[in-house]
Amino acid sequence: MLLASYSACALLLAACLALELASCRSRPPAAPHHANPAFRRFQRGYYRVYLPALAADWLQGPYLYKLYQHYHFLEGQIAILYVCGFASSVLFGLVSSSLVDRLGRKKSCVLFSLTYSICCLVKLSRDYLVLVVGRVLGGLSTALLFSAFEAWYVHEHVERYDFPTEWIAVTFSRAAFWNNVIAVGAGGTADFFAEWLGLGPVAPFMVSIPLLVLSGVFAVKNWDENYGKKRTFSKTCGDGLKCLLSDHRVLLLGTIQALFESVIYIFIFLWTPVLDPHGAPLGIVFSSFMAASMLGSSLYRLAVSKRYHLQPVHLLSLAVLLVFFSLFMLTFSTNPGQESPAESFLAFLLIELSCGLYFPAMGFLRRKVVPEKDRLGVMNWFRLPLNLLACLGLLVLHDSDRQTGTRSMFGICAAVALLALLAVGRLFALSRHDAELRLPAPPGQADADATPEL
Repeated sequence: MLLASYSACALLLAACLALELASCRSRPPAAPHHANPAFRRFQRGYYRVYLPALAADWLQGPYLYKLYQHYHFLEGQIAILYVCGFASSVLFGLVSSSLVDRLGRKKSCVLFSLTYSICCLVKLSRDYLVLVVGRVLGGLSTALLFSAFEAWYVHEHVERYDFPTEWIAVTFSRAAFWNNVIAVGAGGTADFFAEWLGLGPVAPFMVSIPLLVLSGVFAVKNWDENYGKKRTFSKTCGDGLKCLLSDHRVLLLGTIQALFESVIYIFIFLWTPVLDPHGAPLGIVFSSFMAASMLGSSLYRLAVSKRYHLQPVHLLSLAVLLVFFSLFMLTFSTNPGQESPAESFLAFLLIELSCGLYFPAMGFLRRKVVPEKDRLGVMNWFRLPLNLLACLGLLVLHDSDRQTGTRSMFGICAAVALLALLAVGRLFALSRHDAELRLPAPPGQADADATPEL
């Protein structure tokens, strides 16, 4: 597993680099924002706060399960800790946007640094209840990470600096690229401190704290405060529910998201106990996963380019199909007494590759069918069944025998992925006659799907 992990990571990174170089060569001439020094300065000020926060978050991924195992907790107890984290995430996710708007976006980013630092510090404790509190704080921190930073940037970009709104996508696209790079690097860094230096699985969490402090200090020193409009939580959710029920395309997207992402959450829990007994270097395995996800994102950009012009709904279908196939593989490769860690590792890499295809495709379709004014409420409703399914899956696993339970859980997840595939098939059929679900045809190219059938 050691050789396989390093080889897979190197090959995936080489593939990503090749695709990125090819993309750079075919990129159009520099846009006006490249020549605007005020915009570049503003971007750098945002990245100084946001990127250390992302690095701190990714560092905690490879060794979370291993840490709880190191403290001699049973798999069922670890599952409950993960359930607490998911439940906290959905609870705080519902109110995070309103909280951020009222408290102030800058203060919320500083609060994120504080709560996540405490979350890391409590990992030093072996007390189960203290670790539960840490998971709750982790859920709050995650909700703030995915709401406060973006909200601060958009307000400053539009209201204070009055830059063109189309430049917002430039900043977030570059942030997504660096997010992938940081995620890959975080796995290697975590492995270096935990394994190479022999500091144990708690080390990556301690390394995260200086990054969180750095993020908070830069926010305090360099950012101005801004606030959002006060929104009633009940009205936001009510409008989101109306949108969800009035448009069957939105309902289909919500169904696909709940089914697909709940499976991904369970995969996040299960990959460590599947690979760790076979001597897999967890940090390098994590880097391989992130490199596979990055490769999937690069393949998505290539597939929807003018050269190939595939539709996002096609790539969404491929992503769900890949996950179903991978989970089907895992039901055989995790058979008790006949485990095949190499096959399991390959299946996990395919799942991560599919994530790289899934998230940009789902993001495109959501932007097309969910009105901006209802997006927050709709996303709240999307997250609810997603987290409930993930929690239910882990609770079922909690009551199962370790080895047979893992294999059975992959079988259940395969069935869930099959349901998601059926929902994607319905969406695929709709997209044939719905221009809103499709990318526009390149100039001069006839859209074959728009040709009337004889």
